[in-house]
Amino acid sequence: MIWRLLGEAFVDARFRRQVPILNYIVDFASHRARLVVEVDGGQHCAERDAKRTKRIEAEGYRVIRFWNNDVRENLEGVWSSIASALQGHHPHPTSPIKGEGTTEAQ
Repeated sequence: MIWRLLGEAFVDARFRRQVPILNYIVDFASHRARLVVEVDGGQHCAERDAKRTKRIEAEGYRVIRFWNNDVRENLEGVWSSIASALQGHHPHPTSPIKGEGTTEAQ
């Protein structure tokens, strides 16, 4: 479900699945947006996950996590969280159009 969501709703982020970062394999990552999305089940340990998150974030990524049941039962909320994490991120910043975004002395 989340793979489809990432591929359809966030095309520009170019998410990949099962991505190696350091010595970890993350569930989904957008190198372009420097965002990692993890979907956790009951097998995850908060202490290990915190260490993993800290190391991945030290590489310049943001990490967001969802429980499996969030993906199944609240996909709209998951979408909203991912959209918020991506908001304002411009993978290829462009120069302002002449006359826009600049202040010139008159």
